[in-house]
Amino acid sequence: MKPTAPLSTEPSNTVLATLLAQLGRVIVGKPEQIQHAVVCLLAGGHLLIEDVPGVGKTTLAHALARSMGLAFARVQFTADLMPSDLTGVAVFERERSEFVFHAGPLFTQVLLADEINRASPKTQSALLEAMEEKQVSVEGQTRPLPQPFFVIATQNPLEQVGTYALPESQLDRFLMRLSLGYPSRAAEFALLQGNGHRQMADEIPPVLDAQGLQTLQAQVLAVHAADALIAYIQDLVAASRDGRWFVQGLSPRAAIALLRAAKAQALVSGRDYVAPDDVQAILPQVIAHRLHPIASAGRGAVEQVRAMMQAVPLP
Repeated sequence: MKPTAPLSTEPSNTVLATLLAQLGRVIVGKPEQIQHAVVCLLAGGHLLIEDVPGVGKTTLAHALARSMGLAFARVQFTADLMPSDLTGVAVFERERSEFVFHAGPLFTQVLLADEINRASPKTQSALLEAMEEKQVSVEGQTRPLPQPFFVIATQNPLEQVGTYALPESQLDRFLMRLSLGYPSRAAEFALLQGNGHRQMADEIPPVLDAQGLQTLQAQVLAVHAADALIAYIQDLVAASRDGRWFVQGLSPRAAIALLRAAKAQALVSGRDYVAPDDVQAILPQVIAHRLHPIASAGRGAVEQVRAMMQAVPLP
C-alpha cells in the first residue's frame, strides 16, 4: 500500500469540510451517516435511507439536495401514484394541433422520493430506467434526464402498514442504504431546544453547484486503488458467493460500486488512495441491501456482512 499522504487539492478538503459541518447542524449527532450520504453522492450513486418515520430521513435528503446546489423535486410516493406521475405525459394541445410532452418530476437533478415503498411495484419499476440509464422512455420516445441526476429515496420498514418490498433489481441500483436510528439523548435535547431542523434544511445555502460536484466526482475517479486493495475487494466478493454467509453472492456490478464508494470515502478522508479502512467503513452500507443471509445465520444482513468482513484477511 502507498504511504499516507494528504490530497494536494486543498480546496476540495475545504468544501467537503464545510459541507459535512453544514449537514451536521441539520442532522445532529449522526456524523457517520452524514458522511456516508455524502460519499454516496460523490461516487455518483443513488441513496436509500431506511428507518421508522420521524427520525429525519426526509430532512437529511432535503438538506443534501440544498447543499449540493442542484435543482430538485420531491415526490410523496403513495399507493395510487402512477408511473406517468413521475415521467410525465404527452397532452394534445388544440392550439398547436399536436401532442406536447409535459415533463414529470423525474426531470430534475435530485429527486427526493419520499416513502418510496408505499407505491406499487409498477410505479417503483418506473424508476429503474431513470436510475440506471439517466433517461426515460415515454410513448416510444427516449428522453434524457438533466445531469447530474440522483435519486435520494426514503423508505419505511416493511412491517409498517401500507408498504411494498422494493424489487431486488431496483435495490441493486441504489449504491448505498443508510439507517439513521433514534437520536442520542443529547442530540434529541438539542433538537427539542431548536426551532425545527426541517426548517433549517429549507434555509441552508448551497455549498456546491453542478460544476463543483462534477469536479469532486472526477477527483473520486482519480483516487488510486492498488492491486492489493482490488484483490481485497475480490476476496470480499468471493466470500459473499461461497454459500457460507448468503443465499446468493455479489454481482460484478456490486463489486464496481464497492470500489467506487471506497474511492469516495478515501477522498472525504483526505487521501488520494484507497486503504482497507475505506472499504470496511462503507461495506455494510454498500452491500447489505443486495444480500440475503442464509437461514441458519440468525443475523440480519448488516450483522452478517460485518461477520463476513471479520473473516476475510486484510491485505
